[in-house]
Amino acid sequence: MLENKQVARNQKIFLMAGIVLVAVNLRMPLTAVSPLLDYIRESMPISNTLAGFLTTLPLIAFALISPFVSKISQKTGVEKLVFYTLLMILLGSIIRPIGNLTFLLVGTLFIGIGIAFGNVIIPSLIKKEFPFQLGMMTGIYSISMNLFAAIASGLSVPIATQLSGNWQATLFIWAGFVAVALLIWLPQLSTKRAQLEQTHVVEQSQTGNVWHSKMAWQIAAMMGIQSAVFYISVAFLPVMVQEQGFSSAEGGFMLSLMQFGIMPITFIVPIIAFKMKNQRALVLFSAIMMVLGILGLLLPIQNLAVLAVAIVCLGIGSGTSFSLCMMFFNLRTNTAKEAADMSGMAQSIGYLLAACGPILFGILHDWLGSFMVPLIILLLALGVFCICGMGAARNKTIFDA
Repeated sequence: MLENKQVARNQKIFLMAGIVLVAVNLRMPLTAVSPLLDYIRESMPISNTLAGFLTTLPLIAFALISPFVSKISQKTGVEKLVFYTLLMILLGSIIRPIGNLTFLLVGTLFIGIGIAFGNVIIPSLIKKEFPFQLGMMTGIYSISMNLFAAIASGLSVPIATQLSGNWQATLFIWAGFVAVALLIWLPQLSTKRAQLEQTHVVEQSQTGNVWHSKMAWQIAAMMGIQSAVFYISVAFLPVMVQEQGFSSAEGGFMLSLMQFGIMPITFIVPIIAFKMKNQRALVLFSAIMMVLGILGLLLPIQNLAVLAVAIVCLGIGSGTSFSLCMMFFNLRTNTAKEAADMSGMAQSIGYLLAACGPILFGILHDWLGSFMVPLIILLLALGVFCICGMGAARNKTIFDA
């Protein structure tokens, strides 16, 4: 009996390590690119519109793939699907830096497809395997994503500089993390797959259609707006900082700073949210922080320290809103199957909305020569975020609301 408990404990530890390493690679391949755009432009012509499309392309993949992940997981098994997820991200990470614009776009698309699977399946896996540690595990999952996203965005330019501007080699270095995650996940392929598949089938008959739930649509709207804020920042924050008179290195540092502002919040908020009767106070807090951050970018701030405070506020607000969306997938559902369906639906609609952000920013900037108008549009969108968030934060499930 004690031996069986020890085996089960070890399996949980290895599963937790696997989830962390998967999470590491769900944002890092995207945040590593935007600070390198100056180096990429030296080897191939890329406008601001195309630069925005590099960020939008994965979001389109998220929107198109997410609704089908839950059904695919029932056929392949969760462990195999996570393995295929990492394999797709690795393939895209190898193709992307080859040095041709076509390879850059195709590799980015493959990475987006892989991340789309991981985005949906990991929260439902956490609900299934860690039902009494949802807050802690969601926090660990979130902080792992954002920590390495920050590391990649902050170190990409210094690494490329040390490599004489070789952005391809820089991206290959980050691809190494995917290979490590793939190796660590291999033992999971022989663990509990049949059990999870059977559980998914049983749960399927007990759940309704998330597309018919008003609360599910509110969560999806939250997901879309917070994702738009995040991915617009990933694509253009370094450029916006440079337009205020700072260097490209300082622009990359600000993106990294935003990520570090996100990190502690993404760990703390899920734990707090799990203990709250409703999460409306957290919704309001996140909206206020994002508004302060965008106002800091909108105003002509010439002081780097003041701008840094605004960027940290943006990171705190973005991290809080992201954590709330991740928690709502589990707090507003009853089973792992519902969580997967909810996650797939919300991320599909959410990322479809978010995909419009970076490309619209690029087009408006190229047309108007300024980020003022798109930033004002973001402020208006945050009002919608707050309204939807208040509905999603009620202490109900998606089929009870």
